[in-house]
Amino acid sequence: MQPLTGEYNFTRLETVVYGPDKLNTLSHHLKRRGASRVMVVTTRTLGRSKLLDRVKAAIGDTLAGVFTETAQHAQSRTIEALIENARRVKADAFVSFGGGTPIDSAKVAAMVLLGGRMPRGMELYAQAADGERDFLHIAIPTTLSAAEFTPFAGATDEKTREKHGVGDPRLQPRVVILDPTVTTETPAWLWVGTGMRALDHAVEGAYSRRQNPVSNALAARAIALLVAHLKPSLSTSGEDEMYHRGQCQIAAWLSIFGGTNTRFGISHALGHQIGPMWDVPHGFTSCITLAHVMRFMADIAPGRFGPIAEGFGVRFDADNPRPGALECAERAARFIAGFEVPTRLRDVGVPEGELARIANTVLGEIRVAQTVDREVKHEELLALLKAAY
Repeated sequence: MQPLTGEYNFTRLETVVYGPDKLNTLSHHLKRRGASRVMVVTTRTLGRSKLLDRVKAAIGDTLAGVFTETAQHAQSRTIEALIENARRVKADAFVSFGGGTPIDSAKVAAMVLLGGRMPRGMELYAQAADGERDFLHIAIPTTLSAAEFTPFAGATDEKTREKHGVGDPRLQPRVVILDPTVTTETPAWLWVGTGMRALDHAVEGAYSRRQNPVSNALAARAIALLVAHLKPSLSTSGEDEMYHRGQCQIAAWLSIFGGTNTRFGISHALGHQIGPMWDVPHGFTSCITLAHVMRFMADIAPGRFGPIAEGFGVRFDADNPRPGALECAERAARFIAGFEVPTRLRDVGVPEGELARIANTVLGEIRVAQTVDREVKHEELLALLKAAY
């Protein structure tokens, strides 16, 4: 037996606050970190919600502005407007409020404010910002996308409808406030879809060739929590609902906590391109692609499905791992099918004639991520897409 070797790197995340009404701690965390001109970054829907009033009240007299124009898949034109507004009010901190869209938009805007640039053209990730300046970001998520736990973000080029990324350690939100009371207005389809995205994080982190003991343990627990609590989080009320929603938030946190180490695989890469091209929420792309990718990975790295099997409660034989790995894929497919979500590419308007082009674009991201043990061939990816169609 070979001894374990590796390296685990932490992000600049300092504090995770979790539980009902923890939104009230926001002012404390802003003042503790010296913020004096705070801009809230959110969506139009939340901009019309009474929940935004709670966020503004929690910020207090350091509130400098509110930006409510972020758009799904973090469109570059809305991020450019955010940057302009942040400069106009001389913001020195962002409070992102919502799902992955405002959180990623705040990260990309911070990248530019720190001296970096928007990702353009064919590049997968923009060059890191120069200098040693910092820009405070506190995230208050209302979905389970878990974007708040990484220093990476994507932005969509409206001309090509392709998503490109930015990454810098300073883009990691310093504080994350997981308050289930601010998730009650999140539509059920969005809550479920982002829950499946969290499931995707946990699964792809576990079978990544970059997996590690910490991420494996967290992935197993994240899967178990989602299986146990996602459905009742939608069917209960009162304290029970807050309990189940809070457990789902913990699952999202655990699912991606080590993501900067493991990175993610084929399902994520497919979602990054399918989502913005046809305006499909990333959670729905996970509903469509995850089980198919798991079957593919069961042939490549079945031995790394142990944490996934633990999370789903599947019997797993490390000496003969492929049957257990395939059963994990079937469990994921059945779990997803238990919700009213799309499970085929045709269901979300992806043209069959575009599958080859999707495969071409995604291959580049897979090569950069280096999470699959061998080169993925175009014909293999195309076959996977046809199965998902």
